[in-house]
Amino acid sequence: MAASVNDGLADDTITFDLASDQVRALNAELHDPSGKVYEVLDPAGAHAVAAGIDRGITVDVRGHAGYYAAGMNDGGTVTIHGNAGTGVAENMMSGTVRVTGDASQSAGATAHGGLLVIGGSASMRCGISMKGVDIVVGGSVGSMSAFMAQAGRMVVCGDAGDGLGDSIYEARLYVRGAVGALGADCVEKPMRDEHRAELAELLAAADLDHDPGEFRRYGSARRLYHFTSEHSGSY
Repeated sequence: MAASVNDGLADDTITFDLASDQVRALNAELHDPSGKVYEVLDPAGAHAVAAGIDRGITVDVRGHAGYYAAGMNDGGTVTIHGNAGTGVAENMMSGTVRVTGDASQSAGATAHGGLLVIGGSASMRCGISMKGVDIVVGGSVGSMSAFMAQAGRMVVCGDAGDGLGDSIYEARLYVRGAVGALGADCVEKPMRDEHRAELAELLAAADLDHDPGEFRRYGSARRLYHFTSEHSGSY
């Protein structure tokens, strides 16, 4: 069945049904859009749904998405109304990606900018090598999250597994719940007024109303910026 346009809305919505339409056709349309608002039905765990968007369009995915959903997003607003597989919003440059359910491993990997919101929990390596993205997780994150995180902010409203922030650089991490064993060179840092204000903005952007005072901040101890023999045991 071909994509259809739902007339009569404030912005005409173009609908793709992946029970019959191909992901390749969907993404081709999103890369050169003829509209501003899209709805994707029956994703059924398909991979690379809404990947490579570089326009200010809105995409609602009505169901679970597979690997690399909304990858490389640059300006789009993508909402996955369900769970997302490995690498959701990986290498995102700008825009907003929201997952109403849970996300698998490597959510937001290498992302340079934009906002990734995960309503549920995320698996291991959430935010690995993040380079400027903001990530807000309503639940918990798995082990080795924010591994080699270079820049950006991550907010975890639940717990964080072992290895949080291993080999972290300048990213800032905020965790509301319990934290397992911290990764190499990651330490707890004081929460000052500027951090509480920053955190309040991130929570508001994610439509969450937690008290910033309930969170703790983590970041780099800056011992591993340069290799030195006396610190070799920390690598």
